[in-house]
Amino acid sequence: MQPPRLKNDCFALPPGVEWTPVDHALALLRERLTPVVASETLPLMQLSGRILCTDISARRANPPADNSSVDGYAYAHDAVGDGPVALPLVAGRSAAGHALDGAVPRGQAVRILTGAAMPRGVDTVVMQEDVEIGQDGLLHFEAGLQKGANVRRAGEDMRPGDVIFRAGHRLAPHDLGVLATAAIDSAEVFRPLRVGVLSTGDEVHPVGTEIAPEDIYDANRPMLLALLARWGFQTVDLGHVRDDRDLLRSVLDDAACRVDAILTSGGASAGDEDHLSALLNAEGHVHSWRIAIKPGRPLALGQWQGVPLFGLPGNPVAAYVCALIFARPALGRLAGASWQMPRGFSLPAAFSKRKKPGRREYLRARLNDDGAVEVFHSEGSGRITGLGWADGLVELGDEGREINPGDPVIYYPFGAFGL
Repeated sequence: MQPPRLKNDCFALPPGVEWTPVDHALALLRERLTPVVASETLPLMQLSGRILCTDISARRANPPADNSSVDGYAYAHDAVGDGPVALPLVAGRSAAGHALDGAVPRGQAVRILTGAAMPRGVDTVVMQEDVEIGQDGLLHFEAGLQKGANVRRAGEDMRPGDVIFRAGHRLAPHDLGVLATAAIDSAEVFRPLRVGVLSTGDEVHPVGTEIAPEDIYDANRPMLLALLARWGFQTVDLGHVRDDRDLLRSVLDDAACRVDAILTSGGASAGDEDHLSALLNAEGHVHSWRIAIKPGRPLALGQWQGVPLFGLPGNPVAAYVCALIFARPALGRLAGASWQMPRGFSLPAAFSKRKKPGRREYLRARLNDDGAVEVFHSEGSGRITGLGWADGLVELGDEGREINPGDPVIYYPFGAFGL
């Protein structure tokens, strides 16, 4: 299956919108993005980490037959009274993979092991710890078990035709166990999304090269490539391009033939040296979103030769936050996944802050030993060491607010972003 291409105006904002609230920006992306990768059918053993194209329904019941959940003895519940029970045992036993051949006569019991199919004629299992085999050879135990005790009923987990996974679900290793149990030996999945990462700017240089004191090393490219790999995408290192429009055009042309989406950092604003925005405006399709978010703000969304392009801020902290909040769900949708939003937790603050209204803020944060959330000592987005210090983000809403120690705040561990 080859999916349709995105429309050229899929990133266009409604008329009159300048500052875009975070929730509005996410809603627009969720509404307008569709998968851009083809599908393929793979065997079960190759499905881990892949995204389903279609719903998957069980082909077999689980359990496939009534079976015992314990080691014990099976009998017919309505064949015993309310007092002490004494039942003769039939010859043989029922074990997993070796069911008893034949039925158990009424008023008798049979030895049964965990996972074994329930023989015909019995419906209840008493645990072996609760019985005694008397000198008379009879099985003795106290009455009082409910009918069907210690029995797993056929199909109580799933029945043939039950939907077990929806389209857009990324299969985890444990999901393969579910598929195997449901007799699913293959599935149609999306091909992995190939995402290229490009850094721009004359002041940026690869690590390991000699640079001037005022220049900086490229922190964004290794960081973003590692993020994308952790999210299950195929990464393509597009390198670094200095502020040269012709060279940038050439790199983008080459990338459009090799990737399904492009992630850039730097050059996304409207300054004299923001060549990415200028080039996209002149020869591609671009919409610059001024997101009401801190850190971050400029986010260039567009296409180059039909390939979706996400232009992140050049500041590493802002690029990281915007990648978590915007790029992760958007790229996931392009890859065929369902829309993913992080799950946060309300926890007490271990800090004080007065926040102005108008922009959503994300603070580098971590849990302390008391289960409260502390934030990095500086909010400056130039302090990249805060990313190494943190184990998550605190989200402060668009409204103004004064926060004191003990007040509830929303904390997102980095694990909530798939890290």
